[in-house]
Amino acid sequence: MNNYNNLKKTFNGKKVFITGNTGFKGSWLSIILLELGAKVYGYALKPLTENDNFITTELASKVNQIYADIRNIKILRETIIEINPDFVFHLAAQPLVLESYINPSETFEINMMGTVNLFECIKECNNIKVAINVTSDKCYENKEWIWGYRENDPMGGRDPYSASKGCSELITNSYINSFFQADSTCLIGSARAGNVIGGGDWADNRIVPDFFRSFKNKKTLTIRNPNSTRPWQHVLEPLFGYLTLASKLLEEGKSLQGGWNFGPKVNTHKTVENLIDTLKKDIRINNVQIEYVPPNFHEANFLKLDITKAITQLDWRPILNFEQTIAFTIQGYLDEINDKGNVYGCRVKQIEAYKKLF
Repeated sequence: MNNYNNLKKTFNGKKVFITGNTGFKGSWLSIILLELGAKVYGYALKPLTENDNFITTELASKVNQIYADIRNIKILRETIIEINPDFVFHLAAQPLVLESYINPSETFEINMMGTVNLFECIKECNNIKVAINVTSDKCYENKEWIWGYRENDPMGGRDPYSASKGCSELITNSYINSFFQADSTCLIGSARAGNVIGGGDWADNRIVPDFFRSFKNKKTLTIRNPNSTRPWQHVLEPLFGYLTLASKLLEEGKSLQGGWNFGPKVNTHKTVENLIDTLKKDIRINNVQIEYVPPNFHEANFLKLDITKAITQLDWRPILNFEQTIAFTIQGYLDEINDKGNVYGCRVKQIEAYKKLF
C-alpha cells in the first residue's frame, strides 16, 4: 500500500496528458489517475466502437478530452502548450500485428512519427517534468530463445508492427541523448510490456477479446497459434509499473532515464492453448467452441521479458499469478457484459481489489 500512497503523493492535483487514452490501456490509465486525484487530459482518436472501455466507463465526462491525430503536430503542439502538463504518457499507436501487415505505411507513420512529434512538442514545454513512451515487448529482436529480453538487448522486429516499436525505442533513446540530458530538461522513460489483457479490450484479432466476442455472440472462436507462448499480464500490472517509473524518475532524476521492462511473473508465461483452457474452466463462459486455423503471416512463437531492472531499481514487481490474471480478466469482461449501468464503478472496484494485494 505504501507504493500506492507514494503514487497518490506524486499525481494528486497534477495535470497529466495521455495520448491514446481512448484505447484499452489508455482508458484504464485514465481511471487509475483519476482515482489518484490527477487532472487528466486526453488526446486521441475517437473510440472505434460503443463497446470500448472509454465509452462504457463514460470517461468523456470525467477527463478533459481532445479528439485529434498524433500525426498532426500543429494541433498536438497547440494542445500541449495550452495545457502545460506536469506529466505525459504516450500510448497513441497502431497496436496490432495483423493490421501492420495490412497497412504497414500507416503503422510506421503512427508509431514512429507520432513519437517524434510528441518529443518535438515536449522540447517546447518547460513545465513537463516526466514523459513516458509506452512501446511493447515486441520491440526486441526476437531470437525465440528461452530467457527474457533485457533492456540493453538489440531492438528489431520482423513484422511492421514490431519493427515500428523498435524504431520508437531508438527514437526515444536518440531524443534522450540529444535533447534531454541537461538537468533542467524533461525526464524521459520508455516502458515495454507483454501481452496485456483485461476487461474493456475489444480490439480485433486479439485472443482474449476474440474469446469474449465469441462468448457474447455464441460463435466459434478461431485460434491461429495455440502453441505460441506469451507473457500474459492483467492491464493493472504494467500500468502501475508506468506510474511507478514516472514517480521514481521525478524522485531520482536522470540516472533512471531510458528503457524499462514490465512483465508478469514467470509462471504466467503460458501458451495460447493454456490461456483458452483456463478461461473455459470458468463455468460462466465455458460454452465457447474452438477451431484451429494455421496463420498466414509471421508471429513470434516465444516472448519473455527480464524484469530484474524494474524490481531492483524501481521496487516494482508483478503481483498476480496466472490464475489471478485470468480471474481478474474474466471478472472485468463479465462486469461489462452483465452490469452496463456502472462499468466505471466496476473498474474502480478492480483497482481497489488489486491495491489490497500490494
